[in-house]
Amino acid sequence: MMKSIKNLFSPKTPAELPMAPEVAVGALLVEAALIDGVYVNIESDMIAEILLESFDFDADKADAVLAQAETLAEEAVGSHQFTKHAKKLAMADRVKVVEAIYRVIFSDGERSDIEDSYVRHVAGLLHVDDLARAEARRRAEGRAASAG
Repeated sequence: MMKSIKNLFSPKTPAELPMAPEVAVGALLVEAALIDGVYVNIESDMIAEILLESFDFDADKADAVLAQAETLAEEAVGSHQFTKHAKKLAMADRVKVVEAIYRVIFSDGERSDIEDSYVRHVAGLLHVDDLARAEARRRAEGRAASAG
């Protein structure tokens, strides 16, 4: 009986296990890339670039975290599994996560309502207010314009 109760409350997927905030952020970025149903190289390259910049990883570490994040995002049942770990970051870093999500969704040159909904949802789960989210979007749009 006790074992049955423990199984009821035990993690069901790898995405439900404890993880470093950096891995959770990577998974949120992969989810952002997947949300429109198409995951292209330019999006995975952008995620690797963000991991390199944001967490001061070397290329091998960024690739390993990206691979882990891809697996987790594919198995996840919702963004909450990742935002609960990403919320361990300081507020300024959570705003940077929202900006990074915008960078990923802008990287393929196509925008959709579902991507906008995703970023609003994740920003809410990270407790990033609408003003900070809008500023993060403007910064991401500026970076995309200067890169293109």
